[in-house]
Amino acid sequence: MTSFRVERKAESAPRGGVRLQGPIGRWPRWRLVLSCLVLVTLVGAADYLTGHEILFSSFYLLPVGLAAWQLGRAFAVFIALLSVGAWLVGDLAAGAVFPHAFVPLWNAGIIFAFYLVVVSLIARLRQMNRDLEVRVRQRTIALTEEIAERERLEREVLDVGERERRRVGRDLHDSLGQLLTGTALAGQVLREKLAARAPEEATAAERVVRLVEEAIEMTRALARGLDPAEIDGGGLEQGLRLLAARTSELSPARCEYRGDAPVPIHDNVTATHLYRIAQEAITNAIKHGQAAHIDVRLESANDRARLTVHDDGRGLPPASRRVRGMGLRIMAHRAAVVGGTFEIRAEPSGGTTVLCEVPNP
Repeated sequence: MTSFRVERKAESAPRGGVRLQGPIGRWPRWRLVLSCLVLVTLVGAADYLTGHEILFSSFYLLPVGLAAWQLGRAFAVFIALLSVGAWLVGDLAAGAVFPHAFVPLWNAGIIFAFYLVVVSLIARLRQMNRDLEVRVRQRTIALTEEIAERERLEREVLDVGERERRRVGRDLHDSLGQLLTGTALAGQVLREKLAARAPEEATAAERVVRLVEEAIEMTRALARGLDPAEIDGGGLEQGLRLLAARTSELSPARCEYRGDAPVPIHDNVTATHLYRIAQEAITNAIKHGQAAHIDVRLESANDRARLTVHDDGRGLPPASRRVRGMGLRIMAHRAAVVGGTFEIRAEPSGGTTVLCEVPNP
């Protein structure tokens, strides 16, 4: 089986870097620029008011870091220059005296170099964060597509299996059933001939005819089970009614369909999966639960169809056996393929209830 993978281009990051997730990250660019300028002004005013004796250069890292992360390296360098200028002007205005004109320039250069190192580190971290977001986005897209492809393949496998079952059922009905019918007719002719000549042999021939007729009924029952054509013709409700009637005829349990109102299922694939779920639930109730009475119900509410199968059997098997039960996994898988939910629970009063809800607009 060949699988394919569709690759999509990742969405480009906002110009100037990856925005922070949160209220600030959703601000427009002009508001971020204005915020950086206001922060520089506020820190510069605080630096001037506290005097030149208290070092305030570290507080300028707030607008510098904000600019580096949100607006890019170039604007961050500009804010760093502006911060150094505000620091220098604030100290001079506060009365700072330097023994030589080279001293404030040297201090400003050292602080500016420190800001550049911080801007470089933040820019590197921003790039790593951008690359990580792109990889996460790409892998999320790939995982989503892989899950969708797997679900499509699972549905296709079930559909292929369902078509194969229908083909086998029709072959049983058209080929083996016709052959057995012809054999029964030939046996009846033989019985009539023997009745006039040898009555004892006629009795044996009649027994053979009855066995062939039983084989015909078994073949028809198998064909109907493999190919529930009544779903295409009379709807899922009619199919469940016939399933309950056949179960009552062929098993010691009494199975009844108790739908109150007609529930049309427009998707034949969904109807077929619901029919199979009901079929498997009834089989489990008889085989494992030893149920004496089984109720099947089909209801519709809020654009969803609900199938309920309740029995009065021995309840759920132990958890160790339940996990290995293939029937339960198949029922849950069928419900998931058509976008539905599956639940099986033990009732406090005894017995087991199987619930399956599927979308049915």
